[in-house]
Amino acid sequence: MDSDPDPRDLEPASQTHVDLQHAEQDGSPVTLEFINPEDLPVPSTYTHVVAATGSRIVFIAGQEPEDVHGRLVGPDDLAAQARQVFANLGRALAAAGALPGQVAKITIYVVHHRPEYLPVIEAARAALFGAHKPADTIVGVETLAQPGYLIEVDAVAVTDG
Repeated sequence: MDSDPDPRDLEPASQTHVDLQHAEQDGSPVTLEFINPEDLPVPSTYTHVVAATGSRIVFIAGQEPEDVHGRLVGPDDLAAQARQVFANLGRALAAAGALPGQVAKITIYVVHHRPEYLPVIEAARAALFGAHKPADTIVGVETLAQPGYLIEVDAVAVTDG
């Protein structure tokens, strides 16, 4: 019976695509290294591995589909809620002095996620990140913090300062 090798015994994967992105924060460099190993499929909307250098890590709590007054935006409308959570993520990053291009990882939580939701989520994501592709995970969940919430996004950014 064949079994998968223990991951600890594997050689480091050669990297078919490594892209460095440098950002300036108050004149200090921050570097994100985007790596897609050659033995993994290349995703179109995210990067498998992001290695970050910088001296400040910013953790952004899950951003919910609420307006500034705490009211749900877009009841039963995933597209409207996705736009709101990514806009809120942009506001939270700015409050911490971080830029969308400094985000190394996001996690997207979607109620009853299905593959056909991906284009809607990716459009909202691209509105904030453009061509920047942080590592990400999409998690299908049964429910979120409040009734009616369909999506939530948290993030980790690396800045220097």
